[in-house]
Amino acid sequence: MNLDLRVLGVRADGYHELRTVFQAIEIHDTLICTDAPGPFTIKCRTPGVPLDEENLVWKAASALWTALGRAGSVRDTVIQIDKQIPVRAGLGGGSADAAAALVALARLWGGAPMTLLREVGATMGADVPFFLSGGTALGLGRGEEIYPLVDLPRHFVVIVRPPFGVSTAEAYAWYDEDRAAGLRETREFQQLPVPWPSRAAQMINDLEPPVMRRHQEIGALKSQLRELGATAAAMSGSGSAVFGLFVSRAAAGRALKPLSRNGATALVTRTLTRAEYERRARSVARKS
Repeated sequence: MNLDLRVLGVRADGYHELRTVFQAIEIHDTLICTDAPGPFTIKCRTPGVPLDEENLVWKAASALWTALGRAGSVRDTVIQIDKQIPVRAGLGGGSADAAAALVALARLWGGAPMTLLREVGATMGADVPFFLSGGTALGLGRGEEIYPLVDLPRHFVVIVRPPFGVSTAEAYAWYDEDRAAGLRETREFQQLPVPWPSRAAQMINDLEPPVMRRHQEIGALKSQLRELGATAAAMSGSGSAVFGLFVSRAAAGRALKPLSRNGATALVTRTLTRAEYERRARSVARKS
């Protein structure tokens, strides 16, 4: 998720120049990669997840296949995606899956150095390089330039996904539209009440106001999270998910029922340090 996201302008290549602070969290998807003769295949039971070239996992597999010097199109592999991360929520689920695919496929296909995986990941999407390292990190450029920060002290996180999604393309289009119309906002700074030696994250998301103009529920969920005890609350990434930081799991758990109304879905997770993320993100060989 994004603790902070600033849009600094539009680059010559058409992408937006960003400064963001990424934070790894415990909730995760699971990918099972298997050797299987025939065309490359992605399987997933979650509605709305593309099973073709539109899926970042497919793009990751294809890019790594080429980077390893293999001829033709990717083949002889099946990937099963078991989703837990909400889709179209601004939580980077697709990018996390792409990073996991790179790690798992590198092992399945005979090995590849992490430097190569980072190079491949940087060509695919702004969030993919972050999900190869995790923890707390500063992202620059399109978000693909990753600089580790001191890990945020442990927080429990309540994530609320309203009954609608927002695509990344929609959020940035609305941002550009509002900027062209001369709309500006007074930024609301939220200082994290913990002894954390970084001022990089002030819980500001420049995509939040344009999304909130189209979906006022975002603002209502932020207010509700604060009323329920969150020390800070914001929309993550391009939305639609809103998160609140809590100091205890018990306090976070008490917030779930009031937030799980009107079609919204709420869950509790927690932040992960870089070391915790690295241990959990390792690929594991399954016995046949």
